[in-house]
Amino acid sequence: MARRRGPRPGEDRRDAADYYKLNLRAVEDLVTADAGNSPPVSEAELKKYRSGPKVKLSDWAKALLVKFWFAGATCFFFLWGLGTYLNHWLDQMFVLGVALGAVTDLLTNSALRFIAVTPGANDRFMMFPKRGFGSLPLNLLYAFLLLFLVVTSYNALNLALSRWGGSMLGVGPILFGVFTTAWDMLLIKIRHTARRVLRDAMQRGE
Repeated sequence: MARRRGPRPGEDRRDAADYYKLNLRAVEDLVTADAGNSPPVSEAELKKYRSGPKVKLSDWAKALLVKFWFAGATCFFFLWGLGTYLNHWLDQMFVLGVALGAVTDLLTNSALRFIAVTPGANDRFMMFPKRGFGSLPLNLLYAFLLLFLVVTSYNALNLALSRWGGSMLGVGPILFGVFTTAWDMLLIKIRHTARRVLRDAMQRGE
């Protein structure tokens, strides 16, 4: 019975060299490729290899959506969910204000930091961007201010509707989220503007 011949000396090295041998022409074509010597590719073909979301949102749009969603969810879970257990409207407003402040500090601001392109890029969309235990009581107080403005907006809107013969609007997650987000962004804008005016005044006074 013939014995199997083993590999000759250097045969493994030649096989490995052949296996890893590069096609120099293909590499050269790849390195020197540009828009002038490359074949045209359709836009439909390019879309197959593109990653990421099809619709890109600006930082402002993302911040608005995050704030609106969490504000509406707070209304849904704490006002609608606990409204049947809290008979007096002051109790409802107190629970809603505490919940709104806690959600803003723990969830909304955390979500804004998570979706920021660079660290601190979305701090401009927060009234109190600094992390720490001190931000929670500040956001709680700020939430009651927002809640007061939202309730005032509801009252003004219902007063206008009653004069026009329309029906009164109840508090719902969507409109509550719109009012809360609108007042929040407006107050943040006022804060940034006031700080910029104060800083410019101090620089002129030096």
